Amino acid sequence: MAAPKLAHRPICRRPAAMPPAHLFSMLHNTKSPEPRMEPEMKYRRDILKTALLATAALATAMWSAGAMAADKVKVGVFPVSSALPYFVAAERGYFKEQGIDAEMVKLMGAPPIVQGMLTNDLDAGANLVTVDGMNGNTKKEGLLYYMSLYGQNKFAQMEQFVAKNGIDAKSVKDLKGTAKKIMSAPGAGNMAMARAVLGAVGMKEGTDYTLTELAMNLHADAMKAGTFDAGYTLEPNATVMNKSGAANTVEAGVVSKYIIGREEAYAYMAGGAITGKMLRERPDVARRFTAAWRKALKDIEQDPTTRELLKGNTFTPPELAMTIPLPRMMMVDQLSAQDKKDFQKVIDFTIESGVIKDKIDTSKYLVSPDRKAAS
Repeated sequence: MAAPKLAHRPICRRPAAMPPAHLFSMLHNTKSPEPRMEPEMKYRRDILKTALLATAALATAMWSAGAMAADKVKVGVFPVSSALPYFVAAERGYFKEQGIDAEMVKLMGAPPIVQGMLTNDLDAGANLVTVDGMNGNTKKEGLLYYMSLYGQNKFAQMEQFVAKNGIDAKSVKDLKGTAKKIMSAPGAGNMAMARAVLGAVGMKEGTDYTLTELAMNLHADAMKAGTFDAGYTLEPNATVMNKSGAANTVEAGVVSKYIIGREEAYAYMAGGAITGKMLRERPDVARRFTAAWRKALKDIEQDPTTRELLKGNTFTPPELAMTIPLPRMMMVDQLSAQDKKDFQKVIDFTIESGVIKDKIDTSKYLVSPDRKAAS
């Protein structure tokens, strides 16, 4: 008899004994073993991993840079039309793109700006009168440096003599015998220029006239009230007085004519300045601040709409913002050799007249931190 067929049953084999250490490793390692990969596939995987890591690192770096606080720069601003570069750089984001947090400190004239620099409360000045600035450097060597200068004459009007209604004066010399009480824009520099021009036409202080220093925001009302017969004033006040009938311009560009001796010359009577402290201790901040300033000056030269920023930011009446005279605004490395000679001549005159006590070489205090030194 044939043997009965048995049903097919799978053969089960007991797994081979595993070393205890290997078993322990498997129980505690949740990672799957890496599959075997062809060399080219492994190469592609490594490239992808490297790219992802690089992207993550770049994103982290960009986030960190954006999260870093901008560098604070406190800027003294005398709110007249020559302060326009500050407002262009601030409103158009030029400070921000350079990582500068510019804080405006409004001040009435040059003396408080110089004082703020002396006490380390300011890092820069938007429109610091150059006579006051250079005088500050004689009191403390390296106190401040100019990165830009603003030139004025009878074509790029800023400083001018005005007279009240009823005084028929065509030039400054016509004020002799008719104008006894004269006001001046504030600051030693402005007072010195007013005296110098009046002296150039033969008028003596104390005999022919008295000179009173007066805050800029009071000029128009003082002339309208008849408090003074004439005044040495700046824009926008001169235009305001002419438009309102409070006073009439007698002569503009008087520093170029009477001090430099050439009507077409530019008298660089104010400019954008930075402290020596910032230049020495935070040179990169000074560089970036100057770069933003340069961009603002270029806009002012090429884009008339920048004048809109005079509205509300300065004493300029909104209706005059688009037509008011502006000085010629230059970065110091754009000055010609003649410009620098004329600048030195104005400062030399103030030394001779006793406003600045010591001789000073103005070229030492002209800097371009964003470019090469202005020499």
